[in-house]
Amino acid sequence: MYGFNSKSYTMMQRTKTDEPISTQVKRKIRTPKVKKEEYEGNFGTIISTGSTLSDLAISGGRIRGGGIPGGIFMEVFGPESSGKSALLCEIGGDIQRKGGLVQYHDPESRIDHQFSQMFGISIDDKNYHQPDTVTQVFKAIDEWKPEPNDKRIHGIIADSLAALSTDMEMEKKEGDKMGGRRGKEFSEGFRKAARLIKSNNYLLACSNQLRDTFAKFGKKEESPGGHAIKFYASLRLTTRILKYITKTITVHGKEVERAMGVNIEIKVVKSSVWKPLRTAPLTILFDYGIDDIRQNLQYIKDYTSNTVYTLGENKLGKGIEESIKMIEDGGLEKELREQVIDLWESIENKFKIERKPKR
Repeated sequence: MYGFNSKSYTMMQRTKTDEPISTQVKRKIRTPKVKKEEYEGNFGTIISTGSTLSDLAISGGRIRGGGIPGGIFMEVFGPESSGKSALLCEIGGDIQRKGGLVQYHDPESRIDHQFSQMFGISIDDKNYHQPDTVTQVFKAIDEWKPEPNDKRIHGIIADSLAALSTDMEMEKKEGDKMGGRRGKEFSEGFRKAARLIKSNNYLLACSNQLRDTFAKFGKKEESPGGHAIKFYASLRLTTRILKYITKTITVHGKEVERAMGVNIEIKVVKSSVWKPLRTAPLTILFDYGIDDIRQNLQYIKDYTSNTVYTLGENKLGKGIEESIKMIEDGGLEKELREQVIDLWESIENKFKIERKPKR
């Protein structure tokens, strides 16, 4: 099995055998071990973000492989084009793959069905909604009656909270001059919805934008909607763009460059499901979605003494694209993920504080 420790991460050499890599690695895979439950959330079923490293950053120390539990409200906020919608679609798709139902609220009216299908989420007239106000979203949550199941998570996705208005703003010409009605409606809605979310094992996953606010000590960025969103969220993730992925080709002697995707960083800024302030890199390719294989291969290379991409004791291709193809052709995605989890756990264990229990 993968028994990773500090002595294990030396330069890995290709083993002399006629067996293909897929056969060698699959023979070594170990059975995941569930850890003791702590903190908030129902970990009977775990929802994945589509990224192994993001799942680990969220709750890797609570259950092997990490992920998002049921029975909580989570917020994802960040600048435009930083992967928020992609993350929500991936979460919704995993809920559906595991037998749950999804309500998709799209107040911005911009979700593309081709985009959503790329992340595995199915949206139709029955589960797709275009609410105008905060009240309409909470009313939909209150009236929703999916079949209860302790082992199945049902999801409510809202993309985004910043686009929701209020009845006062929509109906009156002068609107909400004081600007505080929306925050009050979020506060009122969450007081009731928080109990429904937990008792029904829902996962309420919402995106939010960033706004510049000017306070006594200067400008700072805040997610809109008032303090209730921050208070009631058991998990808050922020996203930021690291760099765009580009590809350059030569056409008739001229170089042509195109953006192919984006590398972002996810940071857990608040967590009641495990420890906060963990970060994870994530790659999104525009015509593919979240590229978990790419980040997993890079993580192993970055945090071992390897100078090439490897899986177990086997060297892969010379470059990242060739190595990705070898993983996909060999059906080794699961084995790669298990190795990343082992490596992540070995690193995380070095940060554990050994103290006697408080009296």
